[in-house]
Amino acid sequence: MTAEAPTGIADLVLGNVGWLATAVFTASYFARDERLLRLLQVAGASLWLVYGIVVQAPPVIVANLLVLAAASWTTWRGRTGVAPDASRRSGR
Repeated sequence: MTAEAPTGIADLVLGNVGWLATAVFTASYFARDERLLRLLQVAGASLWLVYGIVVQAPPVIVANLLVLAAASWTTWRGRTGVAPDASRRSGR
């Protein structure tokens, strides 16, 4: 399958959403702060989700719904102080 050149402003915008999603996702690998990492993951997954919906690509939609849910939950968990019980992880 080959990519076609943008034929209108909508295609150009869609292409830019895809490239922006790629840039945000890539930037998340360089985040040193955990909160920034999660926020970049949420932003990247949201952009990819929009892209997937517009191009009607179920694998892109499902994958990014999962990433969005996980990143949102871990961001929320960090803000509220809710964390898994440490004694369960250590086997005590």
